[in-house]
Amino acid sequence: MMSILAALLITVVLAAAVAGFFAYRSIYISDVPEDVSRDFTVYAGESFNSVAMRLEGRGIIPSAGVLQLYSRITSSDRGIQKGSYIIPPGLNAVEVIRYLSSGRQNLIQVTIPEGKTIRQVAAILDEAGITDSREFVDAATDRNLVQSLGIYGETAEGFLFPETYNFAEDFPADKIVAHMISVFYDNLADIYPEYNSLSQKELYETIILASIVEREYLAEDEAPVMASVFYNRLERGMRLESCATVVYVMTEIEGLEHPNRIYFSDLDRPNEFNTYYRSGLPPAPISSIGRVSLSAAFYPAETDYLFFVLESPSAGRHVFSESYEDHQLASEFYYVKLN
Repeated sequence: MMSILAALLITVVLAAAVAGFFAYRSIYISDVPEDVSRDFTVYAGESFNSVAMRLEGRGIIPSAGVLQLYSRITSSDRGIQKGSYIIPPGLNAVEVIRYLSSGRQNLIQVTIPEGKTIRQVAAILDEAGITDSREFVDAATDRNLVQSLGIYGETAEGFLFPETYNFAEDFPADKIVAHMISVFYDNLADIYPEYNSLSQKELYETIILASIVEREYLAEDEAPVMASVFYNRLERGMRLESCATVVYVMTEIEGLEHPNRIYFSDLDRPNEFNTYYRSGLPPAPISSIGRVSLSAAFYPAETDYLFFVLESPSAGRHVFSESYEDHQLASEFYYVKLN
């Protein structure tokens, strides 16, 4: 009897030792290679358990369950802060949680607004001391890099998600581009989970249209209506005639200052991005795209509108029309009203 009890005791002790070893390993030993950094976003209002599960799913920590238990015991599950991170290589689970809780204080926080181009994003990052603008432009226009990150086009234009980021000083430009693209796809998956069912070309064309909406809308509720206008015009073989594409040609291709006003002579600029000059979509997106425009492009309103004109710059409202005649009347009325 004693031998049986002794055997059971030894078994229990061994099991506890093995469990303790694996728990220790899960908490204090990193399986992430020393030269690999990981991008990770903590969302507003997200629970610690959700963060732990996603960390395990990304291969950043070995066990969400062990980390959850450890964090409850040590009360370290209450300090994580929302934001987008580049988790340095070689951190164990405890260090990852500390990083998500207080590591932001050692990083530079920068906000990328919606509707910015690669050049403009590069300038913001350079001014913040995060990366050299030329190096960023080179990385964002590196065809091999962006296509390895799942982009159908030639550059990262349209896929640099506008967000508040936390980066280290002098962070590698290619890793910043990769992180911003990863955040873009995270948001795309949240807005349109079935995006993988689209062909690469279909997805890319939707992103192009979303970028035009981004540069055109002022009031959020009008974005899906604007998207419907552009889709309706495409279906009828009409030119999109987006002033935003003319501004893109002037500022990003011709290197001019942003115009205060577009003249009729500007509409004739011979460039494939100018949707007054050529039919169909531009060959690539014209700006970064926020959630409002992304959602509008994938879920446009159902309308018969083919035109819109700015009604009130202060309110950011537009008048939408189904016929050219109504559009002309609205254009003449609000031109007189504004002048």
